[in-house]
Amino acid sequence: MRITMIGSGYVGLVSGACFSDFGHDVICVDKDAAKIKALKAGQIPIYEPGLDQLVAANVAAGRLSFTTDLAGAVAEAEAIFIAVGTPSRRGDGHADLTYVFDATREIGAAITNSAVVVTKSTVPVGTGDRVEAILREVCPDKDIAVVSNPEFLREGAAIGDFKRPDRIIVGTEDERARQVMRDVYRPLYLNESPLLFTGRRTAELTKYAANAFLATKITFINEIADLCEAVGANVQDVSRGIGLDKRIGSKFLHAGPGYGGSCFPKDTLALLKTAEDAESPVRIVEAVVKVNDSRKRAMGRKVIHALGGDARGKTVALLGLTFKPNTDDMRDAPSLAIVQSLEDAGARVRAFDPEGMESAKALMPDVTFCTDAYDAATDADAVVIVTEWDVFRALDLDRLADVMAAPVLVDLRNIYPADEMARTPFAYHSIGR
Repeated sequence: MRITMIGSGYVGLVSGACFSDFGHDVICVDKDAAKIKALKAGQIPIYEPGLDQLVAANVAAGRLSFTTDLAGAVAEAEAIFIAVGTPSRRGDGHADLTYVFDATREIGAAITNSAVVVTKSTVPVGTGDRVEAILREVCPDKDIAVVSNPEFLREGAAIGDFKRPDRIIVGTEDERARQVMRDVYRPLYLNESPLLFTGRRTAELTKYAANAFLATKITFINEIADLCEAVGANVQDVSRGIGLDKRIGSKFLHAGPGYGGSCFPKDTLALLKTAEDAESPVRIVEAVVKVNDSRKRAMGRKVIHALGGDARGKTVALLGLTFKPNTDDMRDAPSLAIVQSLEDAGARVRAFDPEGMESAKALMPDVTFCTDAYDAATDADAVVIVTEWDVFRALDLDRLADVMAAPVLVDLRNIYPADEMARTPFAYHSIGR
């Protein structure tokens, strides 16, 4: 099939590369000329394991290309995916749909044949209706169906998620569009990936509901972790105990410094605004957002407590800055609030992250960025594990203690066993244990 992907950011680039790997002919479009030039030169603008090889292989095979010419890319396409950004709008938290609607107008002006326009971007309920209305206005004589096909990609594992999905949600009641989407995803039939057809509005809401539920699980176990510390229990054992219940499941029950990233923060806010507009409040999600915001700030206070209650003039080393491992994404990362809390308390911050430091530099101008974990820990009064990168899971603790001013380790991801740390020279602090 001929597929056009409008937007070559995280979702668009991963989806386009995977579709081309299925054998489709894919053109990825972006207005950012510098990004397109870099992609044509084989430079990938984001860090996602395996994406560089996937892109290179399919460009070499002639199935994947990049352009700034939307009109040319759209003209003969059978399926046109909109995968542009929908950031939180300043001031009210609503999803900003400017890029979606701008792309829709350009698509309408460029289409020459019948086509299926698919919103891959995360959009509020009813956006597909507005996209359809714009297309009818711009090109009333064209046979165009509008479909919602939300993405469920985890940063750091996106290629595997795309090729071996738990489910594929397709929102449309148009039979021709259904057949096109079946053809688009036909290569996944061998994996028996469930293809669930729903109404368009249902598909749009499903994406927000899924992310809100996962954010709720994270926030729930973080509050249980605080309770564990207060009553002398172990949150990791609690997580195992409830996670073995098949009705609950073990995923997203790992206590930590709070959720961040490109999806959960903005999607929970957008869901709250949708619920508010519909006069149907989702109070559990309201609580999740408030608790998660306060938790990130509380992690800074936890580090200050580990320093004896006073951080002024002391040096703290942060290991990991991105919101999760295997990405360079700093959006709403807990490290941002932790750094701010420590600097407000008078501490100096040194940091190391395997992939996120370039993204972090503009956001943390006063932080000293280091070459590795031991460089960051040199002369530090405390080391804080913020992101559970594999490289931090087997640190040479003797070497770490030797370079530090004081052997204090704050493990916000519980990657070290508490009983083993008790046999080291470290004053060890973890979450919910």
